[in-house]
Amino acid sequence: EIEALTRAGRRALALGDVREAVGRFRRALLLSGGTGSPRRRRACAFNLGAAYVETGKPEKGLEFLLQSQPSEGEGGERLGDVYFSIGAAHEGLRDFPKALEYVGKAIGNNSAAQAGSRAGTCVQMGCCYLGMREPARAARCFLDAARTYEAAASPEAAAVALSRASGSMLQSRRFRAAEIVGVLAQCCSLCERIPDAALRGRLYNDIGLSYSQLRIFPLAAESFERALALCGGEPDRRREAALLQNLGAAHNALHSFGTALGWHRRAAVLHSALGNRRAQGQCFGNLAYACSRLGNHEAAAENYLHALQAFRDSGDVQGQWQACEGLGAACFHLGDPRRAVGHYKEAL
Repeated sequence: EIEALTRAGRRALALGDVREAVGRFRRALLLSGGTGSPRRRRACAFNLGAAYVETGKPEKGLEFLLQSQPSEGEGGERLGDVYFSIGAAHEGLRDFPKALEYVGKAIGNNSAAQAGSRAGTCVQMGCCYLGMREPARAARCFLDAARTYEAAASPEAAAVALSRASGSMLQSRRFRAAEIVGVLAQCCSLCERIPDAALRGRLYNDIGLSYSQLRIFPLAAESFERALALCGGEPDRRREAALLQNLGAAHNALHSFGTALGWHRRAAVLHSALGNRRAQGQCFGNLAYACSRLGNHEAAAENYLHALQAFRDSGDVQGQWQACEGLGAACFHLGDPRRAVGHYKEAL
């Protein structure tokens, strides 16, 4: 019966039915107490603890995972997995030094572990270092994970690890731009081998954001366009709206203002439909800036007014003074210095 409950719990977990899985594992643990087998009880405690961690209850999971450890000197068949899960529980509790300690123990007890397991350990270490605000160390962990995943012919996991590595490298400011560009190029290459369109789209968006931070706007725009082409079937249109907004901003940075207008307008309409007034205000501000650079100051003033109202509705103070500054400049170009001064005063 314990084995049947364990199998049912694992099936439920694989299907995303977390509540059912926890119930099965808890029942198996209760039954294991009457078997007189400490090993069986430890295995059941491990299953229940790991399930709790996976469901976002690390404190509850840790309670059972600690019960799954063998006594000192006793050894255990799955000790590396136990340590890994305990590390994940401590990570969930934001006790990152303790999490790293157990991840290190997992590595020591999994010397012959499969590549995927080793790479997963590197990813967990990277997440811990990010939690400890050590992005340079995190980047190296994610790069190690990517190499291991790629060697194991897992392009999806390798690309995700490279994307996380590039973000950590940018955050640390200890890596040269050429190094980060190399990682992004490798990630792009792996994306071509990923069949999951939704994942590919998310990765291209992240790549575009990284290129934007590096101020390489032609590659940023290209990445956002690739991502946009892949998100059409997604039920959540917020990603599409964000991509349209990112594309407009990239074309503003490229000074291709005529092209940017279309992206800004589409983004503003979609953000309006989604009820995101702050993002809509940002789109109106970007649209106004593009109009002003094209010499259409009347349209710029109109869109800055729309931006100002959207920022007021969403309580964005910084957005409000930026819109007021833009309005002041537009009114000045339209030959209305009195209104310009009024808007500049409002910005102050």
